[in-house]
Amino acid sequence: MTAAAPSDAIDTAAYRVRDAAHHWHPFSDTKALAAEGVRVIVRAEGSTLWDSEGNEILDGMAGLWCVNVGYGRSELAEVAAAQMRELSYYNTFFKTTSVPATDLAAKLAELTPAGLNRVFFTNSGSEANDTIVRMVRHFWQVAGKPGKKIIISREYAYHGSTMVAASLGGMSAMHDQVDMPLPDFEHIRPPYFLRDGGNMTPDDFGIAAAQALDERINEVGADRVAAFIAEPIQGSGGVIVPPASYFPEIQRICREHDILFIVDEVICGFGRTGAWFGSETFGLAPDMMTLAKGLSSGYAPIAAVMVGDRVAETLIERGGEFFHGFTYSGHPMACAVALANLAIIEREGLVDRAATDVGPYLQEGLRSLADHPLVGEVRGVGMIGAIELVRDKDGPIFFQPEGAAGIRCRDHFIRNNVIMRAVRDTMVVAPPLVISRAEIDRLIDTARVCLDLTQRDLGL
Repeated sequence: MTAAAPSDAIDTAAYRVRDAAHHWHPFSDTKALAAEGVRVIVRAEGSTLWDSEGNEILDGMAGLWCVNVGYGRSELAEVAAAQMRELSYYNTFFKTTSVPATDLAAKLAELTPAGLNRVFFTNSGSEANDTIVRMVRHFWQVAGKPGKKIIISREYAYHGSTMVAASLGGMSAMHDQVDMPLPDFEHIRPPYFLRDGGNMTPDDFGIAAAQALDERINEVGADRVAAFIAEPIQGSGGVIVPPASYFPEIQRICREHDILFIVDEVICGFGRTGAWFGSETFGLAPDMMTLAKGLSSGYAPIAAVMVGDRVAETLIERGGEFFHGFTYSGHPMACAVALANLAIIEREGLVDRAATDVGPYLQEGLRSLADHPLVGEVRGVGMIGAIELVRDKDGPIFFQPEGAAGIRCRDHFIRNNVIMRAVRDTMVVAPPLVISRAEIDRLIDTARVCLDLTQRDLGL
């Protein structure tokens, strides 16, 4: 690909002024962003973005973990346009459906793990996890155990940014701003081996980390605990990959105490881990599952809750009307785009490609950086990875204040036209599944340069 020429129609300076005056960006320090000025993205194809000044940018984050099939897929644009011409919108409230909504529900029941046969459509992962909370608590009411309301999650978990979804998650910065979490949400430590493993083996640590769930259940009372929710890999928490022993013990504990096991597949789903779902990679059998991002590869806002047979049958047979939903639940255009996106993933073998080709190649490249003095650990699975920076490998000794080194490194990536994200002092990567080996080489080469520049900045 060649760099796009700067667009004559885009006055970058003027757009920065207009943006600063009117556009409030998510997860941003608005004052600082206005002073720096935004980058105006004007075009994208494959794994590459172009800005209004003609810079060619390698997107190592697939947008926000979502553009699995890559940018510029004209087929998806054509499907969207055709569906909007035929049926631009109708709701699913009034005893109606659309062909794309019904077909997508059936397709998701086919693709997801056994027993997840019902689909409730939402527009984002946040809405999907809000819906999970409503369904879980309603389920236990209908099942005759209304006291089971508490949902347990983990520190560094990200399940969305609404009040309920953020309470479900374990991001302390989000909690501190607005007096969260809300009542009846609990959080336990994650299976973060580099930070907490000490002298244990990974397997011993995985079991110990899982036991934190059993301890919390016993502390608050199993008769009050409704569910435990987990991402297969904690993506926005820093790509925390659990030891192999962790989830078998977690699932045993959930069964022992009769609490629902919920898997948040918003990031890990649709090929990211080298399987259709992270649940397959880690051998998980969830009662419920949330999906978003890769469901449409970001081409249309859509998400879904997969509901297992135990929950669905109880609510359908005994629960009556479920007083919950969204104007755009099952939006026909979004569902049509999602179906076409899934067809591309299947037709082009992108899941297998993540498992056997570019996934192993990316992991090999990332691990080649492990010898760098700043790198405490490289971890990842398939097309998701992380490089954690430390002050000293011996210990390890982490940077203080937390996050400053990561921001420095991230900014070097931005200046070198490669997008990687900083989570605390961990650089995370999750490129489109269509990324080429040559593009992975560019990403890894840039990473080594940026690590060197960060080391220089820190005087280490």
